[in-house]
Amino acid sequence: MQPTFKRHRRLRTSAAMRALVKETYLHKEDLIYPLFVAEGENRKTEVSSMPGVFQFSLDRLAEELDEIVELGIQSIILFGLPAEKDEMGTGAYHNHGIIQEATRFVKELHPQLLVIADTCLCEYTSHGHCGVVDESERIVNDESLNLLAKTAVSQAEAGADIIAPSNMMDGFVAVIRKALDDAGYTDIPIMSYAVKYASGYYGPFREAADGAPKFGDRKTYQMDYSNRLEALREAQSDVEEGADFLIVKPALSYLDIIRDVRNAHDLPIVAYNVSGEYAMVKAAAINGWVDEKSVVMETMTSMKRAGADLILTYHAKDVAKWLEEK
Repeated sequence: MQPTFKRHRRLRTSAAMRALVKETYLHKEDLIYPLFVAEGENRKTEVSSMPGVFQFSLDRLAEELDEIVELGIQSIILFGLPAEKDEMGTGAYHNHGIIQEATRFVKELHPQLLVIADTCLCEYTSHGHCGVVDESERIVNDESLNLLAKTAVSQAEAGADIIAPSNMMDGFVAVIRKALDDAGYTDIPIMSYAVKYASGYYGPFREAADGAPKFGDRKTYQMDYSNRLEALREAQSDVEEGADFLIVKPALSYLDIIRDVRNAHDLPIVAYNVSGEYAMVKAAAINGWVDEKSVVMETMTSMKRAGADLILTYHAKDVAKWLEEK
């Protein structure tokens, strides 16, 4: 008997999901805005490869949150930049880690804002990988799962509305679902990075989150971009383990995958419009080569048309403004 694997059937009707999921055309409610929060003080640092995207310390975050709420964006996802890193990624699951403190800060200032917590170790490990690494520089799957479960529970305790595990370890949804249930967080949904390809489009993010691997790459636990059928297997596995949302990442070069996953599953589908996709449009717009608004709105619409219910995008603030102009 594995009741946790069927959790999504009940959680689809939760307030968080009803607030998020809209169909047909692009709406503000479809947008999830990523925020990079850093330990330290008086920090608002623009990411050089992502114009308009900043790393914020908590004492500089309030103004950004106020703007997000004023624009009508209802959901954010938090990525953390700790002051110190170690081999076990301790900062990811510390009760006073940067994501945990940022979640409390957001909920105190804007309790209505839906907070999604990115659940991974790569930003907190000294080696930059998404799990525990042994002496042979191999990822140790099961030991990594234990730490990811601790991370998810600590994020839920801090007030996160949704847990978003992005690590791609085998069995991660089932382990995290059980840990949340055992800790009493049975109604906290899991937004799984179910389909996450090993992609060249992640470069700017790794600058923004200071999470690039110090050796090797992530191809042993992320997906081969030439493999289409694997996406369906990975999504099905996460659904069976209890996922409540399915993320496809990247989005723009994977619209066919979004449609495949949409056709196969009735859970909410999230398109992650990743950093490299954002950076290309920004660079072209800054140089006057494309009309930014036109290209961004066409891109967002293509993701909705492909089957995405929600779009996680660094363009969210601009899109919210442009939607007001219609």
